Amino acid sequence: MTDRIDLNLLLNAYAMGIFPMADDRDAPDVYWVEPKKRAILPLEGFHLSRSLRKTLKSGRYETSLNAAFGQVLKLCAAPAQNRPDTWINRQIEEAMLGLHAIGHAHSIETWADGDLVGGLYGVSLGRAFFGESMFSRRTDASKVALAHLVARLRVGGFTLLDCQFQTAHLHSLGAVEIDKKAYSAVLGSAVSTGGAAASASADLGALDALPDPDAPPRAMIVDGPTSAWRILQALTQTS
Repeated sequence: MTDRIDLNLLLNAYAMGIFPMADDRDAPDVYWVEPKKRAILPLEGFHLSRSLRKTLKSGRYETSLNAAFGQVLKLCAAPAQNRPDTWINRQIEEAMLGLHAIGHAHSIETWADGDLVGGLYGVSLGRAFFGESMFSRRTDASKVALAHLVARLRVGGFTLLDCQFQTAHLHSLGAVEIDKKAYSAVLGSAVSTGGAAASASADLGALDALPDPDAPPRAMIVDGPTSAWRILQALTQTS
């Protein structure tokens, strides 16, 4: 039987720029990672391409927040054509479910005709969001989820979107790579209210308060779709 990851230890690790990984799905243990180079996505630098904007406007996909966290987590951990194995072992999966239960782990889902076809999940702490993993089963489904996330972070007062490691996919969407010293400064500012005990100075639900002419007023959308209009408004109003 493997040891559980202590949730307070895990949150404090994120506050210091450290996160867990495993060698594969069945690995009995985790190791702790602090990259020398860190990928972040500046929230004002998200690249909303013409094709992605068109996809959002098309109505092909619906997106939601925290409607299927467990499913997103499992699909991120499942083998894919471009990723035969995963770093998300059962210890990490259990820890993320625990963080979700106490309001520190969140998912964005992309739906098509009622099917979950893309999504991502990550950890929030103070004004930082640590993106952990994403998956896609349809063209642009993960990009739509990321656009939704960036919109929420921008409106909600977040200052850091940590992407961990740079990839060509993330680079195309605006992610940049910075060294450990620069990352520590950005991270420290984002979680400066006290690490794992940080007060909730940012609000993932703030996007839902934006006026939407195409939807009835709703104070908070958790298990329903978030309109493309709200997402595009958040991504374009200050860029």
